[in-house]
Amino acid sequence: MKAFLILEDGTIFTGTSIGSTREVISEIVFNTSMTGYLEVLTDPSYAGQAVVMTYPLIGNYGICHEDMQSSKPWPDGYIVRELSRIPSNFRSGDTIQHFLESNNIPGISGIDTRALTKILREKGTMNGMITTNESYDLDDSIARMKAHSVKGVVKATTCKEKSVLPGTGKKVAFLDLGAKRNIAYNLNERDCEVSIYPADTTAKEILDSNPDGIMLSNGPGDPKECEDIIKEVRTLYESDVPIFAICLGHQLMALAAGADTHRLKYGHRGGNHPVKDLETGRVYISSQNHGYVVDTEHLDPAVATPAFVNVNDGTNEGLNYTGKKIFTVQFHPEACPGPQGTSYLFDRFLNLMEEGK
Repeated sequence: MKAFLILEDGTIFTGTSIGSTREVISEIVFNTSMTGYLEVLTDPSYAGQAVVMTYPLIGNYGICHEDMQSSKPWPDGYIVRELSRIPSNFRSGDTIQHFLESNNIPGISGIDTRALTKILREKGTMNGMITTNESYDLDDSIARMKAHSVKGVVKATTCKEKSVLPGTGKKVAFLDLGAKRNIAYNLNERDCEVSIYPADTTAKEILDSNPDGIMLSNGPGDPKECEDIIKEVRTLYESDVPIFAICLGHQLMALAAGADTHRLKYGHRGGNHPVKDLETGRVYISSQNHGYVVDTEHLDPAVATPAFVNVNDGTNEGLNYTGKKIFTVQFHPEACPGPQGTSYLFDRFLNLMEEGK
């Protein structure tokens, strides 16, 4: 079936429908990962977005359900150059086509994703529409796209109730802001008891549980929308409990401490982003998925100092908080997908909790 991707600047791509045939308007973003498409699809940070995969062939190893980073896929739509409809992998339990259909996610294949990515890089992230309606009204579609905004995605993606991953080591309170499973698994593999809390949990409830440390997870959307969560994070910041925060958690901690955030032109999404450790000078290739960054231009060094920087564009990738047992990173040390070279940060968090005793 023919499908169309329409951008709010009036650009139209014609391809083939994959997955659901429902019409969707969403923010269009691109991911540069060569593998790990299932982890991308099941990363809650993509809620409210339609994902363009820049690698030209997607789906060749099928769907390996044990690699999922949440219980379901989250993107509004999926956009690829070519879809492999006959996967070859002994672990595969499904095809992408059926996976998208069964989860009611529309997609489009057969378009020039390189040209689409160049548009998003030059003009910036914009809204778009995926539709199978050949009689679409372009002016009406553009008006609806321009009026569309992403709201409430942290509430939609967080867990609904507290759960616990048992362990005999440190007790970690894990605030789920739309978390990938591998963050909690990395802590649990280090024998931590991980208590996973919904995003609207109060700081009092978390601190009353007497944790050895607190983890703030990744998640979707504009951090400044999370006003109530920021207030609770401020209370956590004022405690003496060691804190490690990733991605959205990194941004919320910065806002809670009085720093600012701003939107990137087209974001960082993929498994090949170089970040430099400012203390050692070492560069790591990292997994990333974010459209906003912490503004360090006016950052008060009495509050925090930059710890990592993006080698490509110089934006902030991490902070060390002055006089606090708190450090945060913008990238994803838990990978899935992507390189695992920065997983040592989980060990650093364990050491921080040990020192905090």
